[in-house]
Amino acid sequence: MDPEYFKSHEMSWGTLGTVRPFSNFHSDLDAKEIQTALDKKDAGTLVRILTNRTNAQRQEIAKSFLEITQKDLAAGLKKALAGELETLLLELLMPPLQYEAYRLQQAMVGLGTDEETLLEILCTRSGKKLQEISDAYQQIYKKDLEKELTGETSGDFTKLLLALLNKGEVVGGIRRDIESLSATLNGKKADAGPWIDILTFRDSDHLNKVLMGLELEKGQMINQVLEKRFSGDIQMGLKVLVQCIQSPEVYLAKRLTTTKTPIMQRIMVSHSEEDLLCIRAAYLKLTGTSLYTALQQKQFKGDHLQALLAICRSED
Repeated sequence: MDPEYFKSHEMSWGTLGTVRPFSNFHSDLDAKEIQTALDKKDAGTLVRILTNRTNAQRQEIAKSFLEITQKDLAAGLKKALAGELETLLLELLMPPLQYEAYRLQQAMVGLGTDEETLLEILCTRSGKKLQEISDAYQQIYKKDLEKELTGETSGDFTKLLLALLNKGEVVGGIRRDIESLSATLNGKKADAGPWIDILTFRDSDHLNKVLMGLELEKGQMINQVLEKRFSGDIQMGLKVLVQCIQSPEVYLAKRLTTTKTPIMQRIMVSHSEEDLLCIRAAYLKLTGTSLYTALQQKQFKGDHLQALLAICRSED
């Protein structure tokens, strides 16, 4: 790993991300070194540079690369690399909003829908950020994200996704919200409407108090309540939303333990500059193994493994 990276820690104290601004950064020098690495198909150098720069710095490198070579950096990576490493480095090159839009599009493209990836993004991003992602989706794919979600899903699950996409923070009474949710569980069929309305339009502190109050009233954990009273996609959606309200980093850590390579990789890229340190801590507490060690125990090899370890950054 580049020793200059460790000096860059002084640049960003307070961040919960693992990838931080690289000190002594010169986009033109990086671009020239990348040009040589692409010619030689030197994957190690590409990994060292692109995982040691923030996304903003990568955008500067791509701009300098275009000015120097008159070629697109992403196209160069596609030509020089293959497989999972190619995919990972191309994902690192995408601007954050474009990347989240891409992840949503990938969750809906082709046969079948990856409902949990849709939930992961919609449940862990703020309303403001989701509107920016929605705008990016429209710009890139020339399609309305709401219409895409509606076309890919149905029923209460669609209502939940659209409410999450347009989430806000409306002031409500804690006792009133507890009573509203409790009332939905009294009939033969539970009504998802109030759950959707309340869980997507209150702040997390308020909602944690509501959920704790409901658990005390029902004498059961919320997950148990949801499993008994709901089924199918809406049950999964409400369970994921509750987990993200209670602890988004624990939810994401659980997702890292159970998902396939593309999803694990995308979570790490998506959160590398925001809160991957929190997710790492939750992963260690959840599994008893650090994420850094777990990556080495999985099927990853060679430069692809080194790239993932560089994003993870260190042992806990």
